Amino acid sequence: MAALQQLRFNNTFARLGEPFFTALSPQAIKNPRLVSASERVANLIGLDRAEVQQSYFVDYFSGARLLPGSEPLAMVYAGHQFGVYANRLGDGRAILLGEVDSEYGHYDLVIKGAGLTPYSRFGDGRAVLRSSIREYLCSEAMAGLGIPTTRALCVIAGEDRIAREEIEPSAVIVRVAESHVRFGSFEWFYYQNNHIALQKLADYVVEHHFADLANHQDKYALFFQQVAKRTAQMIAHWQAVGFSHGVMNTDNMSILGLTFDYGPYGFMDDFEPGFICNHSDSGGRYAFNQQSHIGLWNLNALAHVLQALVEKQTLIDILNEYEKYFIEHYTTLLRNKLGLLRTETGDEQLMQDWLELMASERVDYTNTWRALSHTALEIHDYPAASMFRNKTRFAEWFNRYVARLQLQTTTDVERQQLMKLGNPKYVLRNYLAQRAIEKAQFDHDYSEVNRLLQLLYKPFDEQPEFEHYAAAPPESGKHLEISCSS
Repeated sequence: MAALQQLRFNNTFARLGEPFFTALSPQAIKNPRLVSASERVANLIGLDRAEVQQSYFVDYFSGARLLPGSEPLAMVYAGHQFGVYANRLGDGRAILLGEVDSEYGHYDLVIKGAGLTPYSRFGDGRAVLRSSIREYLCSEAMAGLGIPTTRALCVIAGEDRIAREEIEPSAVIVRVAESHVRFGSFEWFYYQNNHIALQKLADYVVEHHFADLANHQDKYALFFQQVAKRTAQMIAHWQAVGFSHGVMNTDNMSILGLTFDYGPYGFMDDFEPGFICNHSDSGGRYAFNQQSHIGLWNLNALAHVLQALVEKQTLIDILNEYEKYFIEHYTTLLRNKLGLLRTETGDEQLMQDWLELMASERVDYTNTWRALSHTALEIHDYPAASMFRNKTRFAEWFNRYVARLQLQTTTDVERQQLMKLGNPKYVLRNYLAQRAIEKAQFDHDYSEVNRLLQLLYKPFDEQPEFEHYAAAPPESGKHLEISCSS
């Protein structure tokens, strides 16, 4: 137990005191057993492989025992949910155990599914195995893709039975992140008319996460500018890989621009710009092609409450820069995906026409981009052509693309390498996650969870032993209903 005892807790958020949280301990699940643990995340916080395999690892991270130095608490926050302000939300089933310093940084350790808290409202404070596996795998999949995200240390299953749409087995997931402060954290104090606490929270976030701004006269404005920029860049990453979050409420928006709270997410199979991954989102508020707009909407909600600290016009000026941040980053990502090494006249139109061509035939988003990565001008090998039924329309676009590539001096191999680093071969398709969940739920077989974890660590590599995981899903796998329920 040496390494666990030597975790270096430095619980900065706990020092804020009331009214930022309620101190309480997690409530253990019944007969916990390890489903999977990420050795990469364990290493991030200072644990080695041997520690993860010990029985006490499960005790500590299921809530059965408290880690030495931890100061568990449930955070309070509010938020706009589907555009409507919800008053006090808070950690209804999560407990921040504490914060750990390691050689790689400073990280929160949160048990999700840890039992009732004062913020549980009508919930039971628990999480189910299904949603815990989904969050675990997608957190690590996004990290593998190079997208800013919270991480996941482990999933631990229990024998409790939890009522959702049906009765499901319980579990906890341990989430790891630089911070769990959200847009909604600021909203709570503003709408409580507690501007002293709001400023204290802003000072805390700036001191611990934007330290270079701490002594600046305009630190709050510059802080908001950084939040806007990080949010725009995060969503640009989502759009580039075809990821839809599904529930972009302000309580699910990280102040650090991390992909946060994996619920009804989905990586697109067929390219459909209006893709809705959350079957509870009947109006399509959080559809794929609305995500950048919702990012701005959420930043407007945050700007409104920061009026207590920053002049209104300054906030408006920053918000007006959001679209520029998004377009610049998204364009850079698309340029890499297309293998365009420098800017030429007509590039943006070429990009837009490619996306429209893909959408017109609803081709597989991931596989079509990857096929384009294999374009070889020197030997006239164009595998992306096979993805399209309308060969004439594809040829019209592709001939323009080839002419554009010929303006560059790179070899096929050099360009292909660049493109493959922007176009993953493997993503966490919903049907793959569902297959792993069913094995875990019904057979207590966790091998598929661990297999997917290893695969998704290296999504840009060929990995011949996992070739079948890159195939487009069967039709039945494209229409799985995913909701907010967990």
